[in-house]
Amino acid sequence: MKYKSVSGNSILEQSAHAAHNLASLGVNKGDRIGICANNSMELVTLVIAALRSGIIPALISSQATERELTELTHDIDACRVFRDGDLDKIVYGNNLSMEIEVAISDFPQCRPMHFTSGTTGRPKAVWSGWLTQSESLEWVQEEIDTWEFVESDTHLVNGPLNHSAPLRFAIMTVFAKGSLIIPEKFVAKLALELMINEGVTTTFAAPAHLQRIMAVASPDLRLESMRLVAHAGSFCPDHVRIWAHEFFGVETVVEFYGSTEGQFTICLANEWRDNPGSVGRARQGRQLITDAEGQIWCQVPDFSRFSYWGDETKSQATWRQGNWFSVGDFGQIDSSGYLYLEGRKGDLIISGGVNVYPAEIERVISSLQGVAESVAFGLPDSEWGQRVCVAVLGTATESEIDKHLREQLSGPKRPKSVFLIENFPRTHSGKVDRIQVAKIFG
Repeated sequence: MKYKSVSGNSILEQSAHAAHNLASLGVNKGDRIGICANNSMELVTLVIAALRSGIIPALISSQATERELTELTHDIDACRVFRDGDLDKIVYGNNLSMEIEVAISDFPQCRPMHFTSGTTGRPKAVWSGWLTQSESLEWVQEEIDTWEFVESDTHLVNGPLNHSAPLRFAIMTVFAKGSLIIPEKFVAKLALELMINEGVTTTFAAPAHLQRIMAVASPDLRLESMRLVAHAGSFCPDHVRIWAHEFFGVETVVEFYGSTEGQFTICLANEWRDNPGSVGRARQGRQLITDAEGQIWCQVPDFSRFSYWGDETKSQATWRQGNWFSVGDFGQIDSSGYLYLEGRKGDLIISGGVNVYPAEIERVISSLQGVAESVAFGLPDSEWGQRVCVAVLGTATESEIDKHLREQLSGPKRPKSVFLIENFPRTHSGKVDRIQVAKIFG
């Protein structure tokens, strides 16, 4: 499998070249571009080129179906969509026109755009708004200070770069002038070999990554160069977390709680051991509260504000006066400020660190002939945290349903189990009781 280590300085230099190539293609400041590609150094370079030249990069899963890609890029009015075959031409090509002047900043003029969903099942783009120079420098410096990125760091990318955390860790390593290693895809054995042989100092991993590394790692192995293993994205089983503490070192492993929209907490391994079940305390520059219903609200600096592109109603409902926002999660905060999560927003399923929204699955499956009604839900899974499932009422067969979903949904969203049901349990108001459906098949 291909991989290479590239310094942050090299990526920044190449991003300036890529920015000129974008301009030569008619992509102008203020435009939105869709990037639907596999992990690569070229993808990171293109993102940084866009950010430095005032172009908004919207990251889309390389597994997205044509339906998904069309919907997402249409919703943000993207002027261009770039795929794997386009990246080399933009990053390394010689399309430069001396007649085109491109203003390239030393700092990002916005944050990358990522997609998240809501009760409608239609993904929404999270948009930071334009950042002033001071706001951008504050944002970058906060991340560098939080994770102590330095020029001598070598960061290993594990997760898909269309997810906010893997991309954020990669970008901030570059702005700290550290180096990146980006395999085409995550393979546990390769990740472990890179940690051993390539001087990797930092990495971000979802619990599913940790679990796969645990399965191939020798118990007596010691990784001398590793100083930071950050994990988040879904529920981490205690035995996996404790193994990570022992394997990488208690001083090395850090958990955090956040979302596509923003960051909430940080929890050092020793803090979790003293406060089991907690996801930590508010990270620097933030405050946490819960309201009367137990919904979690986080106060953030100005540079962390965001909106949902094209959805003013949803954006307004997310914020309270004083820069307090909520993504709809619920929890409790103890007297020492440690946060304990009690539930994820709505009916969200988190499978392998990927947010999967039942409403989107149900919306897609409803277009299949022979489906009268459907309910998507998650069941506990030892590897993925939750397994995506769907129960279907109607005449469609399991094979017809599976074929339809494979054509319409990318891998992480695709139900791993399809159940046929004769009647759905319902609430007193006549709605399908999603909790009872999960209990029936769980």
